[in-house]
Amino acid sequence: MKKITSRDNATFKQLRLLAESSRERRKQGKTVLDGIHLVSAWFDRYGPPVLLAVSESGARQTEIREFLSLHPQTVPQVFGDALFKEVSPVTTPTGILALISIPHPPPAATLTDSCVLLEAIQDAGNLGSILRSAAAAGIADIFLGPGCAQAWSPRVLRAAMGAHFLLRVHEHAVLDQVINNFDGISVSTRPDANATIFELDLTGPVAWVFGNEGVGLTAGTAGLTHHAVRIPMPGKAESLNVAAATSICLFEEVRQKMTKTS
Repeated sequence: MKKITSRDNATFKQLRLLAESSRERRKQGKTVLDGIHLVSAWFDRYGPPVLLAVSESGARQTEIREFLSLHPQTVPQVFGDALFKEVSPVTTPTGILALISIPHPPPAATLTDSCVLLEAIQDAGNLGSILRSAAAAGIADIFLGPGCAQAWSPRVLRAAMGAHFLLRVHEHAVLDQVINNFDGISVSTRPDANATIFELDLTGPVAWVFGNEGVGLTAGTAGLTHHAVRIPMPGKAESLNVAAATSICLFEEVRQKMTKTS
């Protein structure tokens, strides 16, 4: 194993830039995975990363040692703990990182299966949670429109817990084109809608469209959807977190489709 001990090392500089800078991630087309769960999920889906790095203390952890023994063809670069902390995107480093090239799905043709469209979802935790729920609900395509957080940032990756590797994530999508070309119904949510999510027939393909945490969808995007529905809230809370609302909608679709086929 190669040991890195200097801040002048090119690999150290690259990892630190990618951990800190969304501009650098876009420029290089690469990002950093932190933690054994994400690294293992990447290996399972795509194989070896561009580079694997471990800290000196991480290399002594049983889980990481066992993982490395399963992948002897990938020799990690070893960082001293202090240097590793500087390239880690988390406050408490986990001991293992992977440098990966960001996957770019092919342009979506005519969509015949349900999908999720997001407009200006700015919070990394919300975006990651939405991706995780979408993957769990069997969604394949996610379209991120203007103003969304960077899907492959370390914070979003951590929140999604490997969901990225089960999805086709289309960043910088033109949402109106996706809606207009969708072969099914498109649905948005708003608190003053007449119909509830439980009254709408969701047994066919659905394009779910969700907007910004504070202001929701723009009027232009909302006006393109076939249906606007609300989630009934008998309690005194004024609204739901967008990630929670997305999960409720997606799993109501799952429930209806399971009921239809049973």
